[in-house]
Parts: sequence; C-alpha cells; structure tokens
Amino acid sequence: MKYISTRGNAPELEFEDVLLAGLASDGGLYVPKDLPHYSLDTIRSWRGLSYSKLAFKIIQPFVGGAIDDAALQQMLDDTYDNFGHKAVAPLTQLDNNEYVLELFQGPTLAFKDFALQLLGRLLDHVLTKRNERAVIVGATSGDTGSAAIEGCKHSEFVDIFIMHPHNRVSEVQRKQMTTVLSDNVYNIAVEGNFDDCQNMVKACFADQGFLRGERRLVAVNSINWARIMAQVVYYFYASLNLGGPDRSLSFSVPTGNFGDIFAGYLAKNMGLPIDQLIVATNKNDILHRTISQNRYEKHALAHTLTPSMDIVVSSNFERLLFDIYGRDGQLLADLMTRMNSEPVELDSARMAKVRELFDSHAVDDPQTCATIATVFAETGYLLDPHTAIGVVAARACRRHSDRPMVTLGTAHPVKFGEAINKAGLATPALPHHMADLLEREERCSLLPNSLAAVQAFVVKNVFDA
Repeated sequence: MKYISTRGNAPELEFEDVLLAGLASDGGLYVPKDLPHYSLDTIRSWRGLSYSKLAFKIIQPFVGGAIDDAALQQMLDDTYDNFGHKAVAPLTQLDNNEYVLELFQGPTLAFKDFALQLLGRLLDHVLTKRNERAVIVGATSGDTGSAAIEGCKHSEFVDIFIMHPHNRVSEVQRKQMTTVLSDNVYNIAVEGNFDDCQNMVKACFADQGFLRGERRLVAVNSINWARIMAQVVYYFYASLNLGGPDRSLSFSVPTGNFGDIFAGYLAKNMGLPIDQLIVATNKNDILHRTISQNRYEKHALAHTLTPSMDIVVSSNFERLLFDIYGRDGQLLADLMTRMNSEPVELDSARMAKVRELFDSHAVDDPQTCATIATVFAETGYLLDPHTAIGVVAARACRRHSDRPMVTLGTAHPVKFGEAINKAGLATPALPHHMADLLEREERCSLLPNSLAAVQAFVVKNVFDA
C-alpha cells in the first residue's frame, strides 16, 4: 500500500513511514494511493466476526505487509479486549429503525479510543523495530488527549506532549489527562483555543528543527492516517449487525474535524452500502455552512456545551476535497491557500458532488439540552451532548424511514456534566475504574499561546530533563 499527499508535492510513503510522518512534508495529509474495495459477498462473509477479527479484515490491506499478520491481529485483540463491553461497539435502539452506536466503551470513554489505543501499540511495534525514539506533540479539544495519553503512557520510546485550551475542556476531560503521572507524559494548558493549539502542532511539523534532528515528531491528531483507518471499522460493524450489506444504512456523525465522518465516506467507497452520511455540528458550523450555503468561511470560535466540536478549521475536510478535485494536488494546494485566508465557494459541479455525498445540520446549546431531556424521558437513555447533536441532525435530515439510521455515540455523558445538568438531569456516576478521578493528583503546565514557549518546553523536557 502506497500513500500520497493531498497537495501532490511530497514523496510516496509506505505504511510505517506514514504512521510516523503524520503531516506530509508539503503540508498535505496522507491518503492511500488506491483504496481497497470489497464485494457484497465478501462483506456478507464477515457476519458474525468479533470486532477485532473484523478490524483485521479491514485494516490489514492498509498496513500492506509492514506488520506481520499474526502480530497485527494480536495488537487488535489486545486493543479491543481492553474495552468495557464485550461487543466493543454495541448498538442501542432509540426508536423504530433509529440507533446509537456506542463508541464510548473504551478506557477513556470516547470514540477516540478505537484508534488511539491501537495507535499506541502500532508506534511501540514500529519504534522498537527501528530502535528509534519519538516525540508526540498533539492538540485536543477534549477527548483526543486522554485517549492518546492512555495509549502511549507505557511506551519506552515516546515522550508525549498534549496541549489543551486552558479552561475550555470539561473537568472530567481535563482530569483524565492531567492525572496520568507517567514520566513520559506532559500536559500543557494553553492560554488560547483549540485552533491555536492545532496551529502550533502544524507549525511544529512544518519545521522540526527545534528537535535538533535527534528525535522524530509523530502525530496523534487525525492528521495521522492510522486514526482514520481504525475508524472505518465500526461503520462495517454497525452495518453487519443491522442486516448489512443486504440493506443500506444511514449514519449521523457529530464531527468538528471531519475525521470521523471521513472514515464513513471511505467505508462507502470500499463497498459498504450507505444511504446517507450526515454531518452534525454545533454552533461552530463551518462544515454545515459549506455544505448548505457553499461558503467556506472562518468565523470566530464559539464556546459551547459540546467542546470536542469547538473547532473553526476542519483539517480532514482537505482529504475529501482532494477526491472532489480529482486528486489533483496542485489544484488542492492552491485551494487550501485561499481557504486559509479568505472565504471560498466551490464551483457548482464540485459542490453538487459534495451534496450528493453528505447532508448537514447545525444544532445550538438549547436544542442540544432539550434533546437530551426528551430522549431520556422517552427511553430512559442518557445521551452525551455531542451524541444529542447527532440525534437532532439524524431526525432533521433523514430521507428514508424504512432504512436504519445510526447516530455515532461519541462520548459517555459523564464527561459532560454541565450539559446534562442544564438538561435538567443528574450527572451519572463515573465508571468504577475511574470512580476516584476527581480526587486524583494533577500535573499540568500552563503556557502562553506561543509556539516558541511550547517548543522550548518540549526541548527542556526531552533533552534537558
């Protein structure tokens, strides 16, 4: 399997190098040069497979022989055996043909665990093989950080630095990160917002000179292809458990950075029958405005009850645009330059293609809370606020009531007590494995919104500690 950059001016890489590279050298994102495609008969033959066995079927072609099949299967078994439900991604029914796919059964209670618990194992395998040390610099709006830390805290070959916007993540989200006291884990609270953190990550990858050529910089954000690859699996898993591939499903996906729903787009292109892919956003609705109004324009960041989606720039949208623009890297590079500096409209033919693939809907905080309260009253099921946005979007955009509609349940409601309380409900208890979380000792460094300050902090702790 070869991988190419969306901007067309970086070398083709194989899986190991893409895993370690993150961002391409030309500033683009890596995507497979060719996507595997499965017949309905092949997909049908996967019915009844456990989650980890299904994951092997889907992920193995992307790895392309870089990891021995037995070793890859063992990594997948170890990853998903660590989830709190034997089904790994159980489905809960809300109404006739309406479901929530529970993606919060992992150790940090968020969908990021599906990829990041595997990513830690992949990094350990490759870095051990190469006898290399790496530095992770990541940004989180809430859930990526804790999942990355959990996945990498035991690694002998990785120092991990995670930035989060100061006072802009929930208390549970913060504590899940800052109470991990492993020697290789560093939490940074940045006096800025998530996009400031994400921009500093991209700047670090664009110029890695601050690491003196002595360490490799590795990405854990969804710019890393391995993140997207692992998320493709649960679309197939949901389908196979609801009559697929002999019936088509629709998915509503709460998304800020476009990575989770891009995985659904890939699943569809790999042969999975999908009727609709619905982009569900909060007030930070650049994706919804682009799809509904054909205007890609940055607005000031709004802080909401769904902080994991408080993002102005959706990085993975570039991967979709690469396909929409005929995989022409130069055309896309020019487009991304304009998108970073001015409002942009796509030409009508390309916009029509986007709308053929995606529906979208934006939801404000009051509607989010009302939906949490209504669904709980009707079913006794407690939605986290991000999943509630997905449910609203699913009901608003649904075209066919006779086809299953699956909303991706992206996080456990315990992580977002403020939203649950504003819905008039009591915050649920923390799961038993983290019952004492709020009393645990924290370790975190507060830094200014400054790339120089962050890089100096990394250098001090990597080289001078």
